[in-house]
Amino acid sequence: MEQTTTILNLGLTLVLGILVTAPGLPTLAVQAVGAPTAAQTPTKTTSTEQVCDTSRSIQVSGAAVVNVIPDRVLIQLGSESNDKTPQKVETVNSATINRIIRSLKALGIEEKDIVTDYYIIQPVYESYDSLRIKGYRIDNVIAITLRDITLVNRVLVTSLEAGANEVINVEFYLSDLRKYRDQARELAMVAAQEKARNLALAAGAKTGCIMHINENTWSYYNGWWRQQDNARWTQNVVQNAAPAGGGDGALSEAGPVNLGQISVKAEVSATFSLK
Repeated sequence: MEQTTTILNLGLTLVLGILVTAPGLPTLAVQAVGAPTAAQTPTKTTSTEQVCDTSRSIQVSGAAVVNVIPDRVLIQLGSESNDKTPQKVETVNSATINRIIRSLKALGIEEKDIVTDYYIIQPVYESYDSLRIKGYRIDNVIAITLRDITLVNRVLVTSLEAGANEVINVEFYLSDLRKYRDQARELAMVAAQEKARNLALAAGAKTGCIMHINENTWSYYNGWWRQQDNARWTQNVVQNAAPAGGGDGALSEAGPVNLGQISVKAEVSATFSLK
């Protein structure tokens, strides 16, 4: 009896093997009873999802200005020299520029922050229509980066005493402009959202999803300048920020140059749906 059972089991195993490997026979798929297939699985929609109705919309703009006391100064100054020959004018000009640089280093300004901005040598003619040269002129200007903004007036006075006879420019700027630019951008977007919400409420509606955002990048090209009243009319948000260096930004001594503030401006336009 035991042999008969073994023979029957072996026969059933061979038959099942033939059914599985035989070509042309349909493949048998095993699936749990009641389990839906992938095509039958319903897509779940959470209650937090919102449908954006784009048939009605409102478009607004927002602007913001962050006023910051600068933490860097770029000064362009130098010496213009005249003499009869190129050798003489070069000697005189070089001596003057070297005196200026030595006086700046004595104030604690590092050599890396003093660079030649431009150097021009040209002939001087006897008259406008004449080609007869009566001498030569050198215009030698250096650019000085001040990391200590309290030194502005001392640098100007010291340079003039050392022989400088021209001050081309004194420009204040921010070493971390991006930080305040990002801050202004965020404030401009908040202003746009508030404006859209208030306008929609006045019209008996509410704002829905945001459909479009556009940043006026040109406002960054002109984005920092000395604060002027005629630039304020487009502003929605004005905010005063702490100086970049964390100090009060005041000059340590009286002088002809006042720091003021730099205005970092951002402008955006946005479109919201209405509901």
